[in-house]
Amino acid sequence: MIGVIKGTGSCVPGKVVTNDDIAGLVETSDGWIRERTGIEERHIATEETCVDLAAEAARRALQNAGMDAEELDMILVSTISPTRVMPCTACEVQAAIGAKKAQCFDLSAACSGFVVAWNTVNAYMAAGFVKKALIIGSECLSKLTDWQDRSTCILFGDGAGAVAVSAEAGTPFLPATYADGASGEALTLQSRYGSSPFRSAGERNSEPAGSYFMEMDGQAVFKFAVRRVPQVIEEVLEKNSIHKEAISRYILHQANRRIVEAVARRLEEPGEKFPMNLQHYGNTSSASIPILLDELNRSGQLKKGQKIVLAGFGGGLIWGAAVTEWNRD
Repeated sequence: MIGVIKGTGSCVPGKVVTNDDIAGLVETSDGWIRERTGIEERHIATEETCVDLAAEAARRALQNAGMDAEELDMILVSTISPTRVMPCTACEVQAAIGAKKAQCFDLSAACSGFVVAWNTVNAYMAAGFVKKALIIGSECLSKLTDWQDRSTCILFGDGAGAVAVSAEAGTPFLPATYADGASGEALTLQSRYGSSPFRSAGERNSEPAGSYFMEMDGQAVFKFAVRRVPQVIEEVLEKNSIHKEAISRYILHQANRRIVEAVARRLEEPGEKFPMNLQHYGNTSSASIPILLDELNRSGQLKKGQKIVLAGFGGGLIWGAAVTEWNRD
């Protein structure tokens, strides 16, 4: 069995924060941000939660698929910014949309989260355990951002994207996913739940508040991405005996325009095969790929029978790619 996308959905907060708005918080400018990242604006949750965004994206994906929530066997949510640690976001989405039969869990793989979740659901379907599923990437990264740190606050936005997937007859495409934990210090986020009553008072108060926000070595992440992403895409194409000419779209995690363009050059593929919407959303981590998929779907840019590559990269460090065939009319 193979997982086939039957519908897509997305949801972003109503509040739009422009580069000029960011320039009111830190020493930067619209031109500086655009030149280095390609980002012009991002959506920031002021009232919405990670669960709110995920549930609405899920409803829209189900509606687009003509699928009822009670048909679902699984809801899998990728997030590093859940509203609550427990119950997990997937369980809260289940309650919100009435998917009573669905098994639910979250996974944490940062900006590669959607690709990892896609591979996970496809493995369940190939084994015959799941017939219909929702895969959701949902993030409220604004809650994890130090808005006084110019190196990170210009990058991130909030949002959610979802795909409704059905198991159909076919040979699964083989994915490729990797991790390099030894290089994980390039992109970190300290848990707020690290204290213990058995530590001394001095130890409990020793960690600075800033350690609870995302911290990034931008140059290290850039070098990692432009090296590893083309490699893993070429590997996944070779595994599936697919030539680059057969790929209609490369749907990359929307982190930075320079990264996407560098990957296209290294693969020697035309830039038009690498759609981008990061200019309007910023880096939404695990939500970026499904948000972009939803935009391409609803604008009619994806045609039945086209092969597309999904590729994620980020914290962990984790990176991976998968191939799928677009089967919506």
